[in-house]
Amino acid sequence: MTQNKLTLTRLFSYFKIAISGKEQEFTSGSIRRAIFMLSVPMVLEMMMESVFFLVDAYFVSSLGANAIATVGLTESVLTLVYAVAIGLSMGVTAIVARRVGEQDIEGASQTAVQSIFLGIAVAVIISVIGILFPKEILGLMGAEPDLIADGYGYTQILLGGNVTIMLLFLINAIFRGAGDASVAMRVLIFSNVLNIILDPMFIFGFGPIPAFGVQGAAIATTIGRGSAVIFQLLILFYGWSKIKVGLRDIVLRTGIMINLIKVSLGGIGQFIIGTSSWVFLMRIMAEFGSEVLAGYTIAIRVLMFTLMPSWGMSNAAATLVGQNLGASKPERAEQSVWKTGKYNAYFMLLVSLFYLFFAEAIIKIFSAEAQVIEYGALSLRVIAAGYVFYAYGMVVIQSFNGAGDTRTPTIINFFCFWVFQLPFAYLAALVFEWGAIGVFVSITFAEILIAVIGIIWFRKGTWKGVKV
Repeated sequence: MTQNKLTLTRLFSYFKIAISGKEQEFTSGSIRRAIFMLSVPMVLEMMMESVFFLVDAYFVSSLGANAIATVGLTESVLTLVYAVAIGLSMGVTAIVARRVGEQDIEGASQTAVQSIFLGIAVAVIISVIGILFPKEILGLMGAEPDLIADGYGYTQILLGGNVTIMLLFLINAIFRGAGDASVAMRVLIFSNVLNIILDPMFIFGFGPIPAFGVQGAAIATTIGRGSAVIFQLLILFYGWSKIKVGLRDIVLRTGIMINLIKVSLGGIGQFIIGTSSWVFLMRIMAEFGSEVLAGYTIAIRVLMFTLMPSWGMSNAAATLVGQNLGASKPERAEQSVWKTGKYNAYFMLLVSLFYLFFAEAIIKIFSAEAQVIEYGALSLRVIAAGYVFYAYGMVVIQSFNGAGDTRTPTIINFFCFWVFQLPFAYLAALVFEWGAIGVFVSITFAEILIAVIGIIWFRKGTWKGVKV
């Protein structure tokens, strides 16, 4: 009993240190401790990112199936924005982590500035398209005319304000690469609290603020994310983290920019492949009506909530790989990956069992419509059946990225998503008439395939020799 009390006390002490961000040395000492110190704030950070989705879904669900479907279709398109943002983020994390491991903080700061320049440039292009063509975008996704008329404002605002998404991901990637995961976590907590307060105000109206309906969710989310970006920039310029940016750093450095683009292209490619696959799956789901699509949309948002902690642990592995390769410790980098994968698998197994038993109860929180609940619960159960494989797959793939080898995951994603998943989903759902379950099964099988191929490739060890 005394031993258990000591263990809990030590664990709580480690948790406080992890949240505070006081420990920033991850290239020596206990690997288990390093994983814990990085994973705790990264898991909380990723959970905070997914809270955006859940909060919007909760408030919007009272507006009906069309409103939920609008959010689902728009988020499917936004996954392409996330693809670019996350792809760039992987390059940023890899290079910043490598420079920190090499004790080159100035080089890390210069990389941070170039990543912000690049993110703004890409976001402007996407904003123009989103502002001018929101109705056409929803139409391409298979939305019915009444849904487009009611929901295009939501699409227009989120795509038009995508710079907040882009910079939020990129600057947090800078913090993660530097080992300042607790800073990234605090930024997203601040952003989410603001979003939770503003969502009902803009959706249903409050005092002088009119009821914007589903469009209000987009306004609230954009304000929440935009405020977080301002907070991030203050942290960078005032030096409240390991990375500090001064006025002398705000210049275009083509050498660093080209290196960043080179490393990031593979990351962008792999996520465009993966997320465009999600877009096409959503297009297939639209064939089965708004209720089925709404159930699938809610399920995906719930799944994302539990995938984000897993993604957080995967990001911890990426940082450990980058910093330890920078410190010329490749074997320590590899050990970090296998241990992180094991802990991630334990977590995901518990989550999959939870969904197995409580799927209907979870979906009922967001909708009372029978068909929405039926297909939402079915989606949760089938997709979560592969969660243990997802756990190892995500850690291994992110470890390649942390090493700067973004090409290998791109090849794996291309084969598993475009060559396997999309044809399988189309044939199963529409040709063989399995219906929506054909899409759910294709998701599970593809993720299992990614894990198996990723582990085999990782064991070859070629990632240890990558230079960034």
